[in-house]
Amino acid sequence: MIIPALDLINGQVVRLTQGDYAQQQQYSDDPLALLQDYVAQGATYLHLVDLDGAKEATQRQHKLINQLISELNVPVQIGGGIRHADDIQALLQAGVQRVVIGSVAVSQPKLVCQWLRQFGAQHLVLAFDIRIDDKQQKWLATHGWQHTSDKTLEDAINYFLPYGLKHILCTDIAHDGMLDGPNVALYHQLKQHYPQLIIQASGGVSRLQDLSHLQQSGVDAVIIGRALLEGNSLYRRHLHAGQTHNSLPGC
Repeated sequence: MIIPALDLINGQVVRLTQGDYAQQQQYSDDPLALLQDYVAQGATYLHLVDLDGAKEATQRQHKLINQLISELNVPVQIGGGIRHADDIQALLQAGVQRVVIGSVAVSQPKLVCQWLRQFGAQHLVLAFDIRIDDKQQKWLATHGWQHTSDKTLEDAINYFLPYGLKHILCTDIAHDGMLDGPNVALYHQLKQHYPQLIIQASGGVSRLQDLSHLQQSGVDAVIIGRALLEGNSLYRRHLHAGQTHNSLPGC
């Protein structure tokens, strides 16, 4: 599944370079029009990131998020600074299908275990951003990639599995927003080790061939942000009705 993504700051569609708020590229002041365009082309799921909320919880873009959800007729998952059960409850009540949990899954894992049970694993996506070192250890990064944990990706997954973990979104930071190709080997390894999980890939997709390789890795979905925003025709062709699921040419 191709899942188009928008990052939002003060109602604007933006992209950050390597998570740096000081390196911000603005694309549009009309996120609804972009999302409706993706749906018209065949997108069956959408991904939103509230970067204001991620930076400061009190700045969460509640009004905008509620408006977008009410105007869209496909499921949406959303993340960005989710720190409390009330945040999750409010988003689910607004019509969000899945809530994406980021740094809290690393800093407060016991709390997230409670959420998995309280809200149901089908409604939560645990987002793990990783830095891969020279020994291929996958270290978790948190707080806008400013900190690196002493826990690995495998440590986190194994911790949450007994609590019903179902959805994860994994981003190799080195590839995010760089359009240099995804880390296909990473996702293949994850699907081999954790076939019970629904895994979303993120970062680096820039060519149709990247999608073919990801599909062959067994990964369940791919988040695409910058490539769509910059008008890459390869994606626009394949976000066409009837071609969103498992139908890329040559696969």
